[in-house]
Amino acid sequence: MIELNKIIHGDCMDVMKDIPDNYFELAIVDPPYGLNIAKMGSIGADKFEPKTWDSIIPNDYYFDELFRVSQNQIIWGGNYFIKLWKLPCKDFIIWNKLNHHPNRSDVEFAWTSFNGLSKYFEYMWDGNRYGTVNNIQGVGKKTIRIHPTQKPVALYKWLLHNYAKQGDKILDTHSGSGTTAMACIDMGFDYLCIEKDKDYFEASVKRINKENIKIKMDL
Repeated sequence: MIELNKIIHGDCMDVMKDIPDNYFELAIVDPPYGLNIAKMGSIGADKFEPKTWDSIIPNDYYFDELFRVSQNQIIWGGNYFIKLWKLPCKDFIIWNKLNHHPNRSDVEFAWTSFNGLSKYFEYMWDGNRYGTVNNIQGVGKKTIRIHPTQKPVALYKWLLHNYAKQGDKILDTHSGSGTTAMACIDMGFDYLCIEKDKDYFEASVKRINKENIKIKMDL
């Protein structure tokens, strides 16, 4: 029996070997792109301890296991993974950040296993503030950033709204800042997130605990 609704501190390869075939209806993952971005130690206005987790990309065995344990997949950075180049991608996701910066990508690409659901999402978010969502101005609320490649909760809630069905179980093999868990909590999805780095794991657990408290207060 897989225990859900938690973040596991560990290697996703060790965890996935104990997960039954097709157990998760949807995996939303953001693996390392091999760009060494974590070694830079600074992204924008925020400072992070330099790390080496982004020095190499996952091997084919990671993707084989991911496809085994999940029925559908959304994989950010799909353009960086040779394994995915060999597979058909009938539908993909483009996130337009609306935040042109000389040292950052204007958009991000996600490979998906879906058919007939290619989508485009506009959301300006630089890790420090909420911006514009579908031409609706955000409230200007600052976002605490705990990971150099952290993605906004609004983006992941949008993914769940468009690609997940009620009752689906969600897997994230590279949890990082815990964004997947936060989106699942907000929208009522069961989830399992895995994070190998101890610092990110502890920071994300604190973040999730705060979110759980907020949800209970809202109810």
